[in-house]
Amino acid sequence: MKKIIIAVVVAISFASCQQNKNTSTVEDTTSAVVAAPDAAVLTFEKASYDFGQIKQGEKVRYDFKFKNTGKTPLIISNATATCGCTTPDIPKEPISPGKEAVIKVVFDSTGKMGKQDKVVTVTSNGNPSVSQVHLIGSVNQS
Repeated sequence: MKKIIIAVVVAISFASCQQNKNTSTVEDTTSAVVAAPDAAVLTFEKASYDFGQIKQGEKVRYDFKFKNTGKTPLIISNATATCGCTTPDIPKEPISPGKEAVIKVVFDSTGKMGKQDKVVTVTSNGNPSVSQVHLIGSVNQS
């Protein structure tokens, strides 16, 4: 009798989990934002930069060039890095359609060793609204 009761409880729990899972999927798809057809489009020239091998303590500077390939002005609202060792500097003014600009990124390798992949997440009014660029390479002892 105990086995039957346990089997029923497990079956009900499983069915409940499946029902909740389907509900959250429906909610996720309804909350998706569809970009306007004339939205700004952030197009990077290079989405990653390989700085090769550097000595610990050196700083790497790279300008990620991009173009607004959309039909409305592009406004970059934020850029964040995966750690405090990487600092992005974004343009303050809107970028008109067809115009180019750069996001300046500085990586300070002090205290870092080995392979590095520093991700900068860029938030804008463009399509997509969130983009990422990478600084990759290796830090060796000085």
